[in-house]
Amino acid sequence: MKVTRIVANIATPDVAAAKRFYQDVLGLELLMDHGWIGTYGSDEAMNVQISFASQGGSDTPVPDLSIEVDDVDEAFERMRSAGFRIEYGPADEPWGVRRFYVRDPYGKLVNILAHGR
Repeated sequence: MKVTRIVANIATPDVAAAKRFYQDVLGLELLMDHGWIGTYGSDEAMNVQISFASQGGSDTPVPDLSIEVDDVDEAFERMRSAGFRIEYGPADEPWGVRRFYVRDPYGKLVNILAHGR
């Protein structure tokens, strides 16, 4: 047996609110829409990972989701311009990532990051 995909599920009565954050700002595609569930993603190859943590690093809270991007500063400016609440950073961390924390429309803490520059 081989795990082929891991999907994060966020319970919400307002499925449509995801569009602005995950599609409009982050650029993910709406891959599935049944009204009661919307799945956003990308055709890009992604690694399958699941993390368990006692803190988020640098004494931050553990984020609900981590999303790796190719340009953290552009993602930061897009989130800020769209009015989403930045909670941390951007910061260059000692373990080699640049990242920031932002709240999505559901109050989830999202870690937006990129490895090394």
